[in-house]
Amino acid sequence: MKLVLLYFMAAFYIAAGVNHFVNPKMYQDIMPRYLPYHLPLIYVSGVCEILFGVLLIPEATRSVAAWLIIALLVAVFPANVEMMITAWERKSSILWIAVLRLPLQLVLIWWAWLYTES
Repeated sequence: MKLVLLYFMAAFYIAAGVNHFVNPKMYQDIMPRYLPYHLPLIYVSGVCEILFGVLLIPEATRSVAAWLIIALLVAVFPANVEMMITAWERKSSILWIAVLRLPLQLVLIWWAWLYTES
């Protein structure tokens, strides 16, 4: 079962990374205002997600990939906070999704952590 979850996680990050290129506008809307170069950062994070997802698959790189995913999740956490703040300010109907994304980050970190010592 752990191996099935690993492949699912790899596919999840690869798909999420591809989505950065397919739908960059979605990510621009949640980029923290204080960060410069929004579009290049979106593409860099997309490349990272794809690369880290691929690196999860071989056992030799799995642990490093899991740690890199954890670091990436910590790095993009401000975007999730920004999404919540923006939804709150706009009184958006997606506020509940934005709020749920914050603890979901902890779940995703825990999930990656399971593979830090393969």
